[in-house]
Amino acid sequence: MKDIIRSLRHRNYRLFFMGQSLSLIGTWMQRLAVGWLAYKLSGSALVLGAVAFSGQIPALFLTPFGGVAADSYNKHRILIITQVLAMVQAFVLAGLVLSGNITIWYLVGLNICLGVINALDMPTRQAFLIEMVDNRDDLSNAIALNSSMVNFARLAGPTMAGFIVAALGEGMCFLINALSYLAVIASLLMMKTAPKVSPKRASAWQQLKKGLVYSFGFAPIRYIILLLAMVSLTGAPYMVLMPVFAKDILSGGPETLGFLMGSAGVGALIGAIYLASRKTVLGLGRVIVIATVVFGGALVAFSFSRTIGLSLGLILFAGMGMMINMAASNTILQTIVSDEMRGRVMSLYATAFIGVAPFGSLLAGGLAQKIGAPETLMVGGTMCIVAAAAFAYKRPAIRKLARPIYVEKGIIPQVGKGLQSVSQLSVPPEN
Repeated sequence: MKDIIRSLRHRNYRLFFMGQSLSLIGTWMQRLAVGWLAYKLSGSALVLGAVAFSGQIPALFLTPFGGVAADSYNKHRILIITQVLAMVQAFVLAGLVLSGNITIWYLVGLNICLGVINALDMPTRQAFLIEMVDNRDDLSNAIALNSSMVNFARLAGPTMAGFIVAALGEGMCFLINALSYLAVIASLLMMKTAPKVSPKRASAWQQLKKGLVYSFGFAPIRYIILLLAMVSLTGAPYMVLMPVFAKDILSGGPETLGFLMGSAGVGALIGAIYLASRKTVLGLGRVIVIATVVFGGALVAFSFSRTIGLSLGLILFAGMGMMINMAASNTILQTIVSDEMRGRVMSLYATAFIGVAPFGSLLAGGLAQKIGAPETLMVGGTMCIVAAAAFAYKRPAIRKLARPIYVEKGIIPQVGKGLQSVSQLSVPPEN
């Protein structure tokens, strides 16, 4: 057990973990309530996809610049600012809903605002992780624990939100989320961070270009980011379609939606605990391939299910596969990236997963309107499996390029020879 939670011995990370654990429950409550409210107001899968698109599209264009900011300025200060702004967004959303003045256009506008905030927050949060963990040997554990925290919230938040929406309405979920930001803001203010003097840097465009050349010029980083982008485009939008499955396919209400999203959270939590129990990054390339196949296969099977019990079981495996894919990729990337490029590489990681998602959401909503939600999910799951096969084909080349970095950082010599021989993995940094 001590190995699984070893990164909590670092004070700043422990504060971050506690504050985020509360705040993220509110975040997931808001995510479910936004989807349910959008579908309730419009009755359209296409509008549902468009609302999700509006909240994610800023990440595609702005997250790379968020990475530049993370590499150039005080990350701790940036995170305090983004959390305060996100709290204000949630309070405004709660006020509009509770006063009965909410419309689809207000929902879209506020989603765009949150997307802009997240474009700065995501790469900064990922890059700041290493500054909260004094011992680099605990970094992979901190990443896995971070995923566990996110996915516990993903389990608890939607489940709670389903009942709160049914009993008190969507506005109460938004209000709870706004108040939950107080926990993470307090934890950030309590941290002790060393002041850093940033050297004079080139322009944002020059720094961005340098980060792109660095990331896409190195095959391990390039292939991990491309796989994440494909999964984000074709598979991740399954969450956007959950209100359609809950209401129309499974004939349920907000409670059913909460159970579905909660089950995905259980699977993701199981995956995160598995990764936290690992003591080395070696072998994660193979894990990424298997997790992506499990994710895609579960989505295909889920598309055929018409019973709540079977659907909950299948969506659990989907959540587990997707989370392991994300966190394992993040861990490899974080391991091999240079410190001065960390913010920019992690911004590309976030762009691949979050920035591409709006097009996936819009595509999924449009396809669901044309051919149906089950058929859309079946196509998306199949594409994930194809992408995993392509990544598996490239693994030998990735492993060969990543191995010298593992040797240089002492990762390979630290493990037994038997483990070395079976897990000559390759892949870039994580987050």
